Amino acid sequence: MSFRKNIPNIVTSLRFLGTFIILFLEPLTIPYFAAYTATGITDLLDGFLSRRLNAASELGARLDSVADLSFYTVSLIKLLPILREILPGYIWIMVAIMLAVRILSYIIAALKFHRFAAHHTWLNKITGVFVFAVPYFLVTSFDVPFCFLVCLAGILSTAEDFFIHLTSSKYDPDIKSVLSIG
Repeated sequence: MSFRKNIPNIVTSLRFLGTFIILFLEPLTIPYFAAYTATGITDLLDGFLSRRLNAASELGARLDSVADLSFYTVSLIKLLPILREILPGYIWIMVAIMLAVRILSYIIAALKFHRFAAHHTWLNKITGVFVFAVPYFLVTSFDVPFCFLVCLAGILSTAEDFFIHLTSSKYDPDIKSVLSIG
Protein backbone atom coordinates (compact mmCIF):
# COMPACT_ATOMS: atom_id res chain seq x y z
CA MET A 1 0.00 0.00 0.00
CA SER A 2 1.40 3.39 -0.95
CA PHE A 3 2.12 6.15 1.56
CA ARG A 4 -0.74 8.15 0.06
CA LYS A 5 -3.21 5.38 0.94
CA ASN A 6 -1.93 5.42 4.56
CA ILE A 7 -2.48 9.14 5.13
CA PRO A 8 -6.04 8.72 6.53
CA ASN A 9 -4.79 6.07 8.99
CA ILE A 10 -1.93 8.36 10.05
CA VAL A 11 -4.46 11.14 10.70
CA THR A 12 -6.60 8.70 12.69
CA SER A 13 -3.51 7.76 14.72
CA LEU A 14 -3.08 11.43 15.61
CA ARG A 15 -6.48 11.16 17.35
CA PHE A 16 -4.91 8.60 19.70
CA LEU A 17 -2.08 11.03 20.43
CA GLY A 18 -4.50 13.90 21.04
CA THR A 19 -6.63 11.69 23.27
CA PHE A 20 -3.56 10.77 25.32
CA ILE A 21 -2.66 14.46 25.72
CA ILE A 22 -6.23 15.34 26.78
CA LEU A 23 -5.97 12.75 29.53
CA PHE A 24 -3.43 14.97 31.31
CA LEU A 25 -5.10 18.35 30.82
CA GLU A 26 -7.47 20.15 33.16
CA PRO A 27 -10.90 20.21 31.51
CA LEU A 28 -12.42 23.42 30.17
CA THR A 29 -9.08 25.27 30.05
CA ILE A 30 -7.52 26.82 26.98
CA PRO A 31 -4.95 23.97 26.57
CA TYR A 32 -7.78 21.43 26.95
CA PHE A 33 -9.95 23.15 24.32
CA ALA A 34 -6.97 23.45 21.94
CA ALA A 35 -6.13 19.73 22.22
CA TYR A 36 -9.80 18.72 22.18
CA THR A 37 -10.50 20.77 19.05
CA ALA A 38 -7.39 19.53 17.22
CA THR A 39 -8.22 15.93 18.13
CA GLY A 40 -11.81 16.38 16.93
CA ILE A 41 -10.58 17.79 13.63
CA THR A 42 -8.69 14.55 12.99
CA ASP A 43 -12.06 12.76 13.03
CA LEU A 44 -13.31 14.99 10.23
CA LEU A 45 -10.08 14.81 8.27
CA ASP A 46 -9.52 11.06 8.26
CA GLY A 47 -12.89 10.31 6.69
CA PHE A 48 -12.56 13.13 4.18
CA LEU A 49 -9.04 12.04 3.20
CA SER A 50 -10.08 8.41 3.01
CA ARG A 51 -12.78 9.25 0.47
CA ARG A 52 -10.68 11.85 -1.39
CA LEU A 53 -7.65 9.57 -1.74
CA ASN A 54 -9.79 6.50 -2.40
CA ALA A 55 -8.08 4.90 0.58
CA ALA A 56 -11.03 3.44 2.48
CA SER A 57 -10.23 0.12 4.11
CA GLU A 58 -11.62 -2.22 6.74
CA LEU A 59 -8.50 -1.53 8.84
CA GLY A 60 -9.08 2.22 8.56
CA ALA A 61 -12.73 1.89 9.54
CA ARG A 62 -11.85 -0.19 12.59
CA LEU A 63 -8.99 2.12 13.54
CA ASP A 64 -11.37 5.08 13.28
CA SER A 65 -13.94 3.37 15.51
CA VAL A 66 -11.34 2.53 18.17
CA ALA A 67 -9.93 6.08 18.00
CA ASP A 68 -13.45 7.50 18.40
CA LEU A 69 -14.19 5.21 21.33
CA SER A 70 -10.89 6.17 23.00
CA PHE A 71 -11.48 9.88 22.44
CA TYR A 72 -15.02 9.85 23.81
CA THR A 73 -14.08 7.60 26.74
CA VAL A 74 -11.29 9.93 27.83
CA SER A 75 -13.52 12.95 27.26
CA LEU A 76 -16.21 11.39 29.45
CA ILE A 77 -13.67 10.58 32.17
CA LYS A 78 -12.49 14.18 32.15
CA LEU A 79 -15.95 15.77 32.00
CA LEU A 80 -18.03 13.41 34.15
CA PRO A 81 -17.24 15.19 37.44
CA ILE A 82 -18.38 18.49 35.92
CA LEU A 83 -21.48 16.95 34.35
CA ARG A 84 -22.45 15.27 37.63
CA GLU A 85 -22.45 18.66 39.32
CA ILE A 86 -24.52 20.58 36.79
CA LEU A 87 -26.95 18.16 35.13
CA PRO A 88 -30.35 17.50 36.71
CA GLY A 89 -31.66 13.99 37.32
CA TYR A 90 -34.02 13.90 34.34
CA ILE A 91 -31.07 14.20 31.96
CA TRP A 92 -29.34 11.25 33.62
CA ILE A 93 -32.57 9.25 33.21
CA MET A 94 -32.57 10.15 29.49
CA VAL A 95 -28.94 9.03 29.24
CA ALA A 96 -29.72 5.73 30.98
CA ILE A 97 -32.65 5.02 28.64
CA MET A 98 -30.57 5.89 25.60
CA LEU A 99 -27.68 3.66 26.71
CA ALA A 100 -30.01 0.75 27.52
CA VAL A 101 -31.67 0.91 24.09
CA ARG A 102 -28.28 1.36 22.37
CA ILE A 103 -26.86 -1.71 24.12
CA LEU A 104 -29.98 -3.72 23.27
CA SER A 105 -29.65 -2.58 19.65
CA TYR A 106 -26.01 -3.75 19.56
CA ILE A 107 -27.01 -7.11 21.07
CA ILE A 108 -29.76 -7.58 18.47
CA ALA A 109 -27.33 -6.70 15.69
CA ALA A 110 -24.69 -9.07 17.06
CA LEU A 111 -27.19 -11.93 17.18
CA LYS A 112 -28.66 -11.11 13.79
CA PHE A 113 -25.53 -10.16 11.81
CA HIS A 114 -22.83 -11.90 13.90
CA ARG A 115 -20.78 -8.71 14.25
CA PHE A 116 -20.65 -5.36 15.93
CA ALA A 117 -22.98 -3.19 13.89
CA ALA A 118 -23.44 0.56 13.94
CA HIS A 119 -24.80 2.81 11.23
CA HIS A 120 -23.56 6.06 9.75
CA THR A 121 -27.03 7.61 9.71
CA TRP A 122 -27.61 11.33 9.54
CA LEU A 123 -29.08 11.25 13.05
CA ASN A 124 -25.98 9.47 14.39
CA LYS A 125 -23.74 12.04 12.69
CA ILE A 126 -25.79 14.95 14.08
CA THR A 127 -25.71 13.40 17.54
CA GLY A 128 -21.94 12.97 17.26
CA VAL A 129 -21.53 16.66 16.45
CA PHE A 130 -23.75 17.58 19.40
CA VAL A 131 -21.83 15.30 21.77
CA PHE A 132 -18.55 16.77 20.54
CA ALA A 133 -19.86 20.30 21.24
CA VAL A 134 -20.80 19.58 24.88
CA PRO A 135 -17.55 20.87 26.45
CA TYR A 136 -17.87 24.18 24.61
CA PHE A 137 -21.36 24.68 26.07
CA LEU A 138 -20.28 23.75 29.60
CA VAL A 139 -18.70 27.19 29.94
CA THR A 140 -21.96 28.97 29.01
CA SER A 141 -25.33 29.49 30.65
CA PHE A 142 -26.86 27.25 27.96
CA ASP A 143 -25.11 24.14 29.38
CA VAL A 144 -28.16 22.26 30.71
CA PRO A 145 -30.50 23.10 27.80
CA PHE A 146 -27.83 22.04 25.33
CA CYS A 147 -27.25 18.75 27.17
CA PHE A 148 -31.01 18.16 27.05
CA LEU A 149 -30.89 18.74 23.27
CA VAL A 150 -27.97 16.30 22.98
CA CYS A 151 -30.00 13.68 24.86
CA LEU A 152 -32.99 14.17 22.58
CA ALA A 153 -30.80 13.75 19.51
CA GLY A 154 -29.20 10.69 21.12
CA ILE A 155 -32.54 9.09 21.89
CA LEU A 156 -33.78 9.70 18.33
CA SER A 157 -30.60 8.33 16.73
CA THR A 158 -30.61 5.33 19.08
CA ALA A 159 -34.26 4.58 18.28
CA GLU A 160 -33.50 4.85 14.57
CA ASP A 161 -30.52 2.47 14.87
CA PHE A 162 -32.65 0.05 16.88
CA PHE A 163 -35.41 0.13 14.24
CA ILE A 164 -32.89 -0.40 11.43
CA HIS A 165 -31.39 -3.42 13.21
CA LEU A 166 -34.84 -4.91 13.77
CA THR A 167 -36.09 -4.43 10.21
CA SER A 168 -33.00 -4.94 8.04
CA SER A 169 -32.29 -8.32 6.53
CA LYS A 170 -28.58 -7.55 6.04
CA TYR A 171 -26.10 -5.21 7.67
CA ASP A 172 -25.32 -2.01 5.77
CA PRO A 173 -23.32 0.52 7.84
CA ASP A 174 -23.99 3.26 5.31
CA ILE A 175 -27.78 3.44 5.65
CA LYS A 176 -28.49 7.17 6.02
CA SER A 177 -31.93 6.94 7.66
CA VAL A 178 -34.84 4.63 8.33
CA LEU A 179 -36.25 5.99 5.10
CA SER A 180 -33.32 4.34 3.25
CA ILE A 181 -34.42 0.82 4.14
CA GLY A 182 -35.57 -0.91 1.02
